[in-house]
Amino acid sequence: MKRNYEAIVVGGGIIGGSIAFHLAKRGYDVLLLDKGRAGKKASSAAAGMLAAQAELDDCGPLFQLARKSRDMFGNLADELKEITGIDIELKDKGMYKIALNEREAREYQRIIELQKRLGDQAEWLDQDELRNLEPALSEAVTGAMYIEKDGHVSAPALTEAFLKASAALGADIKEFTEVQSLQFSGGKITGVVTDSGEYASDHVVIAGGAWSSKVMAASGLNLDTYPVKGECFSVITERPLVTGTIFSHGCYIVPKKGNRIVVGATVKPNTFNEKVTMDGILTLMEKARNIMPAITEGELESTWAGIRPQTGDGLPYLGEHPLYQGLYAATGHFRNGILLSPVTGQVMADLIEDEQPEIDLSPFLPGRAYENRYAAAARD
Repeated sequence: MKRNYEAIVVGGGIIGGSIAFHLAKRGYDVLLLDKGRAGKKASSAAAGMLAAQAELDDCGPLFQLARKSRDMFGNLADELKEITGIDIELKDKGMYKIALNEREAREYQRIIELQKRLGDQAEWLDQDELRNLEPALSEAVTGAMYIEKDGHVSAPALTEAFLKASAALGADIKEFTEVQSLQFSGGKITGVVTDSGEYASDHVVIAGGAWSSKVMAASGLNLDTYPVKGECFSVITERPLVTGTIFSHGCYIVPKKGNRIVVGATVKPNTFNEKVTMDGILTLMEKARNIMPAITEGELESTWAGIRPQTGDGLPYLGEHPLYQGLYAATGHFRNGILLSPVTGQVMADLIEDEQPEIDLSPFLPGRAYENRYAAAARD
């Protein structure tokens, strides 16, 4: 059995799959490890929104990273389909960030002007203009920020495509293999110890989502992350109710093929409990009905939950360990894991290949976990 690799990726979700794909595409001998079934946690539970402009209210480093990643999806969809035959169901019907009161309307119009100054497309639609385009929306919706470039994909299909493309390009994928510890020598990573033996590599990427901090703790780095449960449900309707994605605080409505609509997601922090609660689903149902009353006529298809990794400052961790050469973190993407998966795979492959990424990664480096801890201690 092979035990030596040029790179090891710990975590078989959307982020780990993208990193393995980008490395394998560059000719690296890659091993991807997952403690369960690859691609079956938060990655398969996501609605697949590409909300680069709708999700983020400022124009900071995460916004720049998100725009870069969103623009990669067109070519990526073609590339993955050519390699695997999988259609990731990229839809570009736009996204409506709806306002339910005058305060939200003013805020969204401010954001539109800010994004336009940065060269992004966004426009304000009043209630009449919006309902002319999306007549199923209720009168409770007073208007919307329309974002032409924000869309969505099938999260399960994208995750599967990354994993299958990685394997097709030569990566080894080992499921039900849990990393128990990390191995170091002379300030460098040398490999991992799993419940099925040791694997050696000079490059190890920890990309295990909400479980990453536990693995990284073996290096003495306590990432400021915590799990956040998100509950969703889906319905099947007799006819299409909406063409674009509807985004609001606390509820989004995403139209999929076959008259399927995905509604999400609750935000329940500090839990790894993946059970779906009646409270969560009923809350979402009420919000969805307020936005689009006709959704209640649909047939309830399914409910589910996923555990997403959030960080204390809201920025993902992307980069090399501050103390150990060759050890990297790629986690903390929270609700933007699907959106950020292409650029994350690309920049992590750049770092391992010792190339300068196109994106400034300084705001995302794992070393800030040390800096924030020492700053907190000084305040105390």
